[in-house]
Amino acid sequence: MDKMFDFALTGELLGLDFVQTALLAAAVLGLVAGVLGPLVVMRRMSFAVHGTAELAFTGAAGALLLGVGVELGGLAGAVIAALLIGILGGRESERDSVIGVILAFGLGMGVLLLSFYEGRSANKFGILVGQIITIDSTNLNLLVGASVVVLVVLAVIYRPLLFATVDPAVATARGVPVRLLSLIFAVLVGISSALGVQIVGALLVVSLMVTPAAAAARVTASPWKATVLSIVFAEIAALGGIILSLAPGKPVSAFVTTISFVIYLVCRLIAWLRGRSSRVRVEPTATPQPALR
Repeated sequence: MDKMFDFALTGELLGLDFVQTALLAAAVLGLVAGVLGPLVVMRRMSFAVHGTAELAFTGAAGALLLGVGVELGGLAGAVIAALLIGILGGRESERDSVIGVILAFGLGMGVLLLSFYEGRSANKFGILVGQIITIDSTNLNLLVGASVVVLVVLAVIYRPLLFATVDPAVATARGVPVRLLSLIFAVLVGISSALGVQIVGALLVVSLMVTPAAAAARVTASPWKATVLSIVFAEIAALGGIILSLAPGKPVSAFVTTISFVIYLVCRLIAWLRGRSSRVRVEPTATPQPALR
């Protein structure tokens, strides 16, 4: 860790092709995560993100065992998880339990599949915590293509989805297909979670999908402002995490999660200072009362 502030070494590593590819992939992932994040927070789907990431881990482990692309396996696993959560967890009261069941099953199957893999242990570890050196042009093309699909679909359904998120009862009464929108959004979240597996790992996708949006929600109630802030925070965490990890050669995920957490704490502090200032302004001025006789 003593090399973390070795800027000469960091600058030298930034010139490498695989680092630039990883930075581009992280920028795309930060954009997608930042756009989806506020809706994930408003719909209380943070646990669902973790659940789909675990199935992405299972799919990636299966792909590693079969010798096919890890990104494809992760994508397939996450989409299956999203569909299961959307179909089985239709009722909000039972959604958490459904996600818990799927999460545990996926994690168990992933561990089993990895136990059969006899290749490099670094490949196993990379699925869990990310491994940017494995991102090549093929991975980048898949990531960019999938991200474009996610953003286009989200743009099409954004207004009714936001309506269904804010007030699902009224949206249902006005004929908005709330159930279908929830299923589509779950699939979009699953795809985005799978995209983050190679950068931050299956265990820490939440740090990009949820933490930046949760931080933004602390300082603004506007959906548009929250989305912009969420994108900025996700980009800072993703790109900053990769840059800081270069010189010490440590896993990117540790730096991404740390930056995200610091941003969240700063936003909470700002929200607390605003609330304290507002309380001071609304307090009535004490008026001296005449003494009763």
